[in-house]
Amino acid sequence: MNQPPIAVIGASGRSGLALCRALIAESMPFRPVVRNAARWAAAGLPGEPRLADLRDSAALRAALDGAAQVVSCAHARHAPAILAAAPPGAPVVLMGSTRRFSNWRDDHGEGVRRGEAALLESGRPGVILHPTMIYGAQGEDNVQRLAALLRRLPFAPLPGGGRALVQPIHQSDVTRSLIAALRRDWDGPQALVVAGPEPVRYADFLRAVCQAAGFVPPRVVPLPLAPLLAAAPLLRLIPRLPRIRAAELRRLTEDKAFDITPMRHILGFEPIGLDEGLARTFKQA
Repeated sequence: MNQPPIAVIGASGRSGLALCRALIAESMPFRPVVRNAARWAAAGLPGEPRLADLRDSAALRAALDGAAQVVSCAHARHAPAILAAAPPGAPVVLMGSTRRFSNWRDDHGEGVRRGEAALLESGRPGVILHPTMIYGAQGEDNVQRLAALLRRLPFAPLPGGGRALVQPIHQSDVTRSLIAALRRDWDGPQALVVAGPEPVRYADFLRAVCQAAGFVPPRVVPLPLAPLLAAAPLLRLIPRLPRIRAAELRRLTEDKAFDITPMRHILGFEPIGLDEGLARTFKQA
């Protein structure tokens, strides 16, 4: 008898593709659920996709019909629609974000909060995983772009000198988290942070990126937040410099450090360290 598949929503995105590759390696049958069939075909992975826009309840319900489990790599704001369309009793694994803990409220974080609340209030077995900053995904170049910027800068101006803590997680560990969550029997809904093994100061994170990329880090220059906020709109006028939003600068002033004891206990693995993750990232670049 064929085993009912795991429906993977957002299968053609970065985290979705990484998960699908892992499911293939683990011989776990899955069904890709995507909006764009051509994008899925371009990935070169097996599996006939089901097409569904998450705003189309009928199409989503049809795409999820018969699934043993549902895992979503789409934004957590879609959780209410996914929960309504999922087969009755099927466990659900959602991806959120630690942005939901930020003191600087925005639409992204609010959507994650609403998605978490929808799962916890549903009573459905499953979990919403809140990853910290993800790096190292195939096709993702966030730390590479950061390295390219730092290579051109004579110094790195950071609010507070980059003393705020960050705890990035490598994409491989996000994927391990999703696989572990799919293998676990959930007796109800839970929310769980997934992060790297330990927090580091943002300035030290920048230095680690530069060292992994093979060049001497620029000197960190502490600056108050106010002048950086005033200068941010001017950066778009300078060729090849990335646009930095005010909200991103504000978040650089708050600690993003988390106790991952629950992750270790519930999901049963130890995440890789930052140095190893960056080495892998720049090796594949």
